[in-house]
Amino acid sequence: MEPKPIFVLPLPFMLFSIHWFLLALHGSAAESSIYIVHMDKSLFPRVFTTHHDWFECIIDSTKSATLRHSSRQSQKLVYSYNQAMYGFSAVLTSEELAAVKNSLGFVAAYPDRTATIDTTHTFEFLSLDSSSGLWHASNFGEDVIVGVIDSGVWPENESFKDDGMTKKIPNKWKGICQEGQDFNTSICNFKLIGARYFNKGVIAANSKDKISMNSARDTAGHGTHTSSTVAGNYVGGASYFGYAKGVARGIAPRARLAMYKVIWDEGRVASDVMAGMDQAIADGVDVISISMGFDGVPLYEDPIAIASFAAMEKGVVVSSSAGNAGPDLGTLHNGIPWLLTVAAGTIDRTFGTLILGNGQTITGWTLFPANALVENFPLIYNKNTSACNSVKLLSKVAEEGIILCDSVSDPELIIKQRSYVNKASLLGAVFISDQPLENEEGHSRSPSIVISAQDAPSVIKYAKSQENPTASIKFQQTFVGIKSAPAVAGYSSRGPSPSYPGVLKPDIMAPGSNVLAAFIPHRVAAAIGTNVFLPSDYNILSGTSMACPHASGVAALLKAAHPEWSAAAIRSALVTTASPLDNTQSPIRDQGYRAQYASPLAIGAGQIDPNKALDPGLIYDATPQDYVNLLCALKYTQKQILTITRSASYNCAKPSFDLNYPSFIAFYSNKTRSGSHKFRRTVTNVGGGAATYRAKVTQPKGSVLTVSPEILTFRYKNEKLSYDVMINYSMYKKENISYGDLVWIEDGGAQRVRSPIVVAPGGIV
Repeated sequence: MEPKPIFVLPLPFMLFSIHWFLLALHGSAAESSIYIVHMDKSLFPRVFTTHHDWFECIIDSTKSATLRHSSRQSQKLVYSYNQAMYGFSAVLTSEELAAVKNSLGFVAAYPDRTATIDTTHTFEFLSLDSSSGLWHASNFGEDVIVGVIDSGVWPENESFKDDGMTKKIPNKWKGICQEGQDFNTSICNFKLIGARYFNKGVIAANSKDKISMNSARDTAGHGTHTSSTVAGNYVGGASYFGYAKGVARGIAPRARLAMYKVIWDEGRVASDVMAGMDQAIADGVDVISISMGFDGVPLYEDPIAIASFAAMEKGVVVSSSAGNAGPDLGTLHNGIPWLLTVAAGTIDRTFGTLILGNGQTITGWTLFPANALVENFPLIYNKNTSACNSVKLLSKVAEEGIILCDSVSDPELIIKQRSYVNKASLLGAVFISDQPLENEEGHSRSPSIVISAQDAPSVIKYAKSQENPTASIKFQQTFVGIKSAPAVAGYSSRGPSPSYPGVLKPDIMAPGSNVLAAFIPHRVAAAIGTNVFLPSDYNILSGTSMACPHASGVAALLKAAHPEWSAAAIRSALVTTASPLDNTQSPIRDQGYRAQYASPLAIGAGQIDPNKALDPGLIYDATPQDYVNLLCALKYTQKQILTITRSASYNCAKPSFDLNYPSFIAFYSNKTRSGSHKFRRTVTNVGGGAATYRAKVTQPKGSVLTVSPEILTFRYKNEKLSYDVMINYSMYKKENISYGDLVWIEDGGAQRVRSPIVVAPGGIV
């Protein structure tokens, strides 16, 4: 392995940094920090009505007379406490802290501390950190083998160490650690048990090009990121330049990993992808995670569809990404009936704060890769100018303070604003936008922060009303528990599937925006200005590529907990237990259409819920022949079907569009604008024993949906019962899509088996 490069900051940047520091010192005569102060409740002065009044009086008494009469007087009190503790937290200088310590009733004070959260945090967001549930039932995915089809791996990253792994690899494993350029067989271990590379296709397509890294070593970072998300080991102190700091671990931290490199700097072709998946199946993997897809190809020409059929036959779960072409409908790839298709959602985490001179603190968004001193600078705002849309205008005020840019709704414009700010080398900038910065454009090259349109009026009011408004920007801060989350990412591709619209895709949504995971040290992970580029062993990336390995990891956990389940059963458990609600218990929102709730064409059944998937109550299973019956109904020729099945042992005796799938989608004619559709479904009782379930329906607008029978009574575990769904529908608004759900609710039990329903005009396909 080559040594890490040393990145030297050029002299202009060093001078620029010193300039920030000097201005920060000049702008703040005394540095302030947040302190937590404990007070003696028994000494509460009865002259005050509430303890809050007492604490405010204590803080006010610490301020100098000059500051008390200044327009820049800040609201120092952060919180008052009266239950868990008695006292307050406040922004105090060292002099003010000393004065507080001399106050009546003072007990103790100490600086506020940044909590260490467990990163990538997504496992916590998915409630996998509970004292019981899927993690523990699966022993963290122990000995399940996940094959990742991607751009390779950086094996030296700590996420791939084998500390804590059992020293006996499962006997079914037939793979190898393939030697290649800068990649020795000894690099593999009990975590990364296999690594292979496939580039014959790309070499054939580009015969004059030389492969720059002819091995399974990652030169893009994509494969390292996705594989560590699936099953990375525990790594303490991981962060992205101080953001999201904590203990990194994959969704299935005790699962084994095997990398199949098929993505190259020189290209990526279907033949290599097929070869990689083919080898993964032969090697004996349990789950395949593939964060890529092919657009505009029928199932019988799609290498992922073809290879995943073979995987499904052997009980291998294939988890795939929906694509990043949203929010338009019909942009999804991997809409393959026999695999899992995953959409991308946001998580409840953000970074950085804007602090106004009056003490108001606003949580915003920044990933500026340094702890810059942007403190108590003048806040500059002029509504009558468009300074942020011009490098020339910005340069004129570059050293005067923090620029407050006008609100923009066009996502392209905010990207331009950020670019202009970078080029102008500003001391600081505040952007206003509700457009999600969920992709790599959201990484900050300048000491800047984005605040929401909701928070903007108070900032603008302060900037316009004060004679000398000031502000500070705090970097390398991480906040979790942000509401509302998740929302479906605007970039996430939407159904219906062009390859086969008759199955509702995507299946589920998983965390995909701003995910922290392992990265490679030889690729730029961040930049400052236009000429400083920085590496990192961990990177924050966004995309359905990041969502897919979350679902792959959960599938690995389920495989460990239920080794007898088929790939269809695991997919069913994930779909019927997914949640359509965010952390405010409201329907999940759509960031592609800010005023709307997300439809199943964007999120499938909803956000993946691993612990509930462990015990789904009922499952919708399917056999390979069931999928062949669907191909027959599509009137695929015998040869076309054979390209997928590889065997003539299947027959077309019972062609049927009615696949036993855990969701429903029906299309009405654009001409008649009405119609009906009947579905037949069979569910298997995987609960503890006898159980009774009753149907509850939320009707799609314009439709009448009936279920027969409405009650399913199971006598024993693994019993199968069938029911029919009839949808009579009409176009309730011109070309509108409507959706609802069918939920089977267990009598006296906690099981709720939910299936999303979509009714849509045929023209959207």
